[in-house]
Amino acid sequence: MTKADDYNILIVCTGNTCRSAMAKGITEKLVADMNLNNINIDSAGTGTMPGMPATDYAIAVAAHWDIDLTSHRSKPLTPELILKANLILAMASEHVETILHHDKTACSKTYLLKGFPQPYNYSQERIEDPIGGSMEQYNQTFLELDEIIRKIFPQIIELSRAHG
Repeated sequence: MTKADDYNILIVCTGNTCRSAMAKGITEKLVADMNLNNINIDSAGTGTMPGMPATDYAIAVAAHWDIDLTSHRSKPLTPELILKANLILAMASEHVETILHHDKTACSKTYLLKGFPQPYNYSQERIEDPIGGSMEQYNQTFLELDEIIRKIFPQIIELSRAHG
């Protein structure tokens, strides 16, 4: 149950079955490990069909790191999700552009994951989509997401504390 003073993070990719699903799982594990009850993580896709499970490779790679994605179901990006979020982390420039197309006022809370905490800039690096790739590509993507999220997590905690 979301409380009014909760800090809501939205992670966005295209299909919401690989990158954002894995990033959500990683972030939720960090939140749980640190017992941070006021941070909620959600994920969505700019071009997804609702209700799709995470890919088999995403589930397998995450399971190796004790993250369970078996209950994950994709959801489309909506204006309501954007509005509810205090922080939006996107995988690529096209995702940021779609977010800002839905809500121009979201620019102050929307970042490319690899660019955070720098304001969005089209030249910032993307997280490549492993969809259709090998288990090794998924593993590389997972490890890249894990490294980035762990690196920026102290700043996310600071933002959540400043919010509440």
